[in-house]
Formats: sequence, structure tokens, C-alpha cells
Amino acid sequence: MPHQRLARRRPDAARVLAYRTLRAVSSEGAYTNLELGRRLADAGLDARDAAFATELVSGTSRLQGTYDRVLAEASGRPSSGLKPDALDALRLGTHQLLSMRVPQRAAVAATVELAGAEIGEKVVGLTNAVLRKVAAKSLDEWVALLSAGEDAVGALATRTHHPRWIAQAYVDLLGDEAEAGLAANNEPPVTTLVVRPGLANTTELAGERTSHSPFGARRAGNPGDVPAVREGRAGVQDEGSQLVAWALARPDAPAGPWLDLCAGPGGKAALLAGLAIAAGQRLLASEVSEHRAALVAQSLRAYGGDHAPVVICADGTRPAWRDGAFARVMADVPCTGLGALRRRPESRWRRSESDLDDLVPLQRALLDSALDAAAPGGVVAYVTCSPHRRETVEIVDAAVAARPGRVRRLTASDWLTGVADCAVGDDVQLWPHRHGTDAMFLSLLRVD
Repeated sequence: MPHQRLARRRPDAARVLAYRTLRAVSSEGAYTNLELGRRLADAGLDARDAAFATELVSGTSRLQGTYDRVLAEASGRPSSGLKPDALDALRLGTHQLLSMRVPQRAAVAATVELAGAEIGEKVVGLTNAVLRKVAAKSLDEWVALLSAGEDAVGALATRTHHPRWIAQAYVDLLGDEAEAGLAANNEPPVTTLVVRPGLANTTELAGERTSHSPFGARRAGNPGDVPAVREGRAGVQDEGSQLVAWALARPDAPAGPWLDLCAGPGGKAALLAGLAIAAGQRLLASEVSEHRAALVAQSLRAYGGDHAPVVICADGTRPAWRDGAFARVMADVPCTGLGALRRRPESRWRRSESDLDDLVPLQRALLDSALDAAAPGGVVAYVTCSPHRRETVEIVDAAVAARPGRVRRLTASDWLTGVADCAVGDDVQLWPHRHGTDAMFLSLLRVD
């Protein structure tokens, strides 16, 4: 009725921002962290409201699959039977009811207000009815209900809020540690900063030094508050990403330029550029996407001088350089991103196991290209932000087998001294629950 629309309160700004961000993520394929950051920068919310909106978006995205199953039970229809805009509002309400300290009445009323204002009066009754059913059980009670009758892997996936295929991959890799590994993906990381070598020092980062990387510090808050970050002399980069780049720079290699084969968005390239300059060499950073190549150039903007890095837009599988031209090559290949689920909360529900069928051939082609690009005696780092065997050891095994006597593995953990329990054979696998980093994989290969 018209008088009801007039009487309803306007939804608060934090919830509106969260809803619109979630709509962009679910309907437009936006990345949660980037979309949220952009909207928060423009919104002018105070610190408390910004933190509330951040938890609403990130937490809802992280547990989305679980919440969709809860909503299916509560509504009596599959989540695909709900209108996408109403489903996003219900997901936000469910997160407040089951995972935040928002009183039940406030969570339901605020979500009803939000749905009425952003979608329309026609969804108000549905929103109210479904959320009241959601509120009848705690999250633990819902998980127990959803897990009933599942096998061990299915129950683990439900309990830790992951798709089954990811839970199975963790069981295969970690065995009894799988639950700890999956649970760590649900803990948002503290922002990690990194200096550009030769342009800044870690004291300028004004944070707690990273455990293993000599280039980083952990610091809560807005990275833009740090002058070195604003000036391009430092940036944001997970410690695991710092470590795999540093490892490439450490083994002996001939003199000559360095190559970052898939450089976007530029974190590893920026660290490698400084290390190359310190060694009297120059980095070539190649990226196939024009947009991402622009991000690489932005990351490298503070470097100058005779050995300043060069950025090109090129396809790594169709090299724009001659074979054997580079002393060190970084091949940080496109992957499922399963190692960064704690900072990319939507990825676990956006990715599927079938994605591997497209990614694996590309990963193989890029590693082959990297090996071709390396000079005799040169070193190649094959890196993924995924622990999945099909993207890691199996790719490297195939490449080494295809080049008998010409390529050999180095013991990568030798170049990450002090990082405990990271070796997988000759390769390195980092984990959030063991090392406090993203789950980065590293293989170092010598071209003979």
C-alpha cells in the first residue's frame, strides 16, 4: 500500500553499499575486494560503518554457498528459483542473522527495509517470511541439518563452507590437516605491504615486519595512508607472493635481463624490478591484457634510470622475444586462485572443477614458453596461487619429462631458509594455516 511505503524507514548507507556491491559481484562478475574498495572510497562512510559494510560483503561472499542452501530450506525452493536481486538481499540478511552480532529483530527489519527500497514492495513479504525461518536456527544447527546424510568429504565441505571439489583437493593434499587448511580460508588476512627494493625501506611501512620476507610488513587500515605506498615506492602484496619472487632472484644465474612472463597486476614484477636493478639488470614485464599491463606500469612507475623496467602487452604463449634471451624468468600463470580464497571470498563459488580443463593446457604452454625464454644456466620460477595438483606438480612433472637432460628441478626450499614445513619434494607449497600466507606454489627449474 502507498502509506506503507511512506512509513518505511530508508535503509542505512552501509547496508545499501553492501547490497549494491554484492549485486555487482554476483551479476556483473566483479571482484569483491576491488568493487568494495572502489565503492568505499566514494561513499565517505565513517570507520565503523565502513567496517560493517566490509564484513557484510566479504562474509556474505565467503559463505554464499552455505547461505544459499539455508535459504533453499527456509524458502522451500532452490536458490535458483529466487530472483537474483532478492537472493542477494536475503544472503545479506542471513549473514547478519547467522554470523554477525546483529539482533534478530534488527537484522530482519533492516533487510526488509533494504529490499523494499532497492528492489520493490513486492519482495518485502517474502524477505520477512524467509528470514524469520532462517533465524529459527543458529549457523551450527543449520550446518548440522545440511550435513545430515553426507559422507566425510561432503560434511567437511559443508562445515568449512567450501564446494565439495575444493574440500576433496585439500583432503588429497593435506590429509588430517585439511580441516585446518580449509578453515584458514575463512579468516580474512591483515593487509601486507611491500617495499620496492632500492626505493624504500620497511621502517616506512609502519607495521609489523613479515615473518620471512625481508621486504614486507603487516598493517591494518588503509594502505594509502602510508606515504611510500602513495608515491609508488611500496605497494600491497601477500608475503607468499613476495617469497616466491625473492626465491627466483637468489640462485646463481648468468648475467642478462629478467622476464616476468604474466606480469599482471604487477606485484611480483615490482619486487623483481628492484632486485634486477640491484643486480645491474633490467626486467621486461609482459602481460597479455591491456588493462592489466596498465596496472603493471602503475606498479612500476617509481623506478627510473638506466635499468628501469620495461612493460609490454604481449601473449606469453606467442613470445615477443627470442629464445634463450633471459637469465631469470617468472611464470606466475593464470590459475583457479584456490590459494587466495581468504582474500577473494567469491572465488570458491565462482570457480568450478571444470575450469581446470581450460587452465591446465594454458599453464603447460606458458611454462614451455618460459623454459624456451631462459638462457643456458638460467632459472625459471613456475608459480601458481593454487595448491591443486593438476595446476602445480603435474604441470612441472610434464615439463621436466618433456625435456630430458635439459631441465632440472632445484630444491626450492633451499632459497626460502627459515620457512618451516614448506617443501613438497623439490618444490615449495605455502599454506595460510602453516605460514600465514596465501597458498602459493613454487617450482624452480634450471635450464641446462
